[in-house]
Amino acid sequence: MLELSLPTLSTWLGGYLYPLFRIGAFFMVAPVFGAALVSARIRIGLALLVSVLIAPMIPPVPAIDPLSPAAAVLIAQQVLVGIGIGFVMQIFLHIFVFGAQMVAMQMALGFASMADPANGVSVTVVAQYFLLLLTLVFVATNGHLAMFEILLESFRYLPIGGGWIGAQASWNIANWASWMFLSGLLLALPAVTALLVVNMAFGVMTRAAPQLNVFSLGFPVSMVFGLFVIWASMGGFLPRFDLLSGQAFAMLRELIGAPV
Repeated sequence: MLELSLPTLSTWLGGYLYPLFRIGAFFMVAPVFGAALVSARIRIGLALLVSVLIAPMIPPVPAIDPLSPAAAVLIAQQVLVGIGIGFVMQIFLHIFVFGAQMVAMQMALGFASMADPANGVSVTVVAQYFLLLLTLVFVATNGHLAMFEILLESFRYLPIGGGWIGAQASWNIANWASWMFLSGLLLALPAVTALLVVNMAFGVMTRAAPQLNVFSLGFPVSMVFGLFVIWASMGGFLPRFDLLSGQAFAMLRELIGAPV
């Protein structure tokens, strides 16, 4: 007759429960899967499926009573690890959104905002275009599979009950926000500089010919020239995407303690 002791049952249950919290937290904030368009039911289903698939491949979990305070601490650690991995990829995604917002402001399209269905906020049409383009390129280059690979590796380098994102790693995530602003600024700098020259030219024209209606002429010219600059700079989009995505995945590996 098969007899199950409490430690054995706790270990078996924890082998599926604790990975579920890490994976579920990852799905809540990760790009593509964390979008508002993906319902919570789908995310929970994916988290359950992935947990069942990877449970036999991860290191054994400690035998802890699921109703004890130690289990609550362990669950909180798994949630923080999952959120940290997904948040780093969100930082990478918003590099292009931040750069596109700056370009849109210089194009006099700052008022042309639309609802972002992925994040539930209002962004400019230029930022929405780059967000859709980035999402398609990210999926087409198997970026989502690379995220899954690092998530699976996190169970080896940050095993359940044996490691988690500490204070130094949390501080590194905060410092990586400066990388987002710097990279977004460098991404938008050519277009912003070109549009600044156009605006300065209109300022000189206004001083030379005060009767010139700069508002009726400046807005359409700035928009057309801005669209031309965006089109001209699209040739460098993929190399820049490749460089920044490589840096983002290197940050993820550093976060979980894996060799870069």
